[in-house]
Amino acid sequence: MSADRTIAVGRRVLQAEAAALSAQAEALDGPFAEAVDLLFAAEGRIVCTGMGKSGHVARKMAATFASTGSPAFFVHPAEASHGDLGMIGPGDVIVALSKSGEARELADVLAYAKRFQIPLIGVTAQPGSALGRAADIVIELADTSEATAEVNAPTTSTTLQIAIGDALAVALLERRGFQARDFHVFHPGGKLGAMLRTVGDLMHGADELPLVEVGTPMRQALLVMSEKRWGIVGVLDGEGRLAGVITDGDLRRHIDGLMDHTADEVMTPGPKKVVTPEMLASEALALMSDPPPAVTVLFVVDDGRPVGVLHVHDLLRAGVM
Repeated sequence: MSADRTIAVGRRVLQAEAAALSAQAEALDGPFAEAVDLLFAAEGRIVCTGMGKSGHVARKMAATFASTGSPAFFVHPAEASHGDLGMIGPGDVIVALSKSGEARELADVLAYAKRFQIPLIGVTAQPGSALGRAADIVIELADTSEATAEVNAPTTSTTLQIAIGDALAVALLERRGFQARDFHVFHPGGKLGAMLRTVGDLMHGADELPLVEVGTPMRQALLVMSEKRWGIVGVLDGEGRLAGVITDGDLRRHIDGLMDHTADEVMTPGPKKVVTPEMLASEALALMSDPPPAVTVLFVVDDGRPVGVLHVHDLLRAGVM
């Protein structure tokens, strides 16, 4: 097969799946909202299940729910018949996936849900199937063909299942008011975890703060600036709040007669580029990078009082950049 032909096949598949997703979005209706209501009200966990390719999607769906603040896990329907049904209890909600709705391995799960009154959400293309009839809520897959019409391998249908799972998870997290800081709890590692760390996790503490008080002679302020080695010094007012900051640029602007001045005469008053311990590291990085001017060091303040200092190298070491 030529490269042009191969690319054409790839485009055809992507276009078919994109069209199917658009059709699914248009078809989304009341049962979707009912499903989100049911998941939100669940006192237990979300149990995702499915067989074959639908099972792989169900695993992904459970992982997405769990990482966005909704306790969830995957149960293999075949294993469920050999003891894993005991993992499903009162307060749980089952989300079962099957395009045909007739996967034989789901039979025991459906019967168990009915027997113990476990709410069941079915995601299927056939509302009249065994799954559709057993489900309390049916989210119907859009009536679209698989991308491999001749072979009929699950392609478009599994794409729709993944998208529905994502839609449920996002609607649920927004319903819960789930925020990026909450997301960090479940993603402490990797690039994403680094971006979601807080300034308080990375900052240097009070013992490393380069600080002087209003009225301090510049000779002494320069000694503090050199000793702490941040290339910056903060100036405190009478209440211990950050009144201003002296940087290399301030020193150059006052180079003539510098030693005749006090720190508050040289400082840039009311610094706007400060952060709090609760801010995300990614937010601090954006503030550092946002001109004018870009900076490499930020004071960390709490109620206007310096409690730490953050350097761009701290973000680099943490993997934020």
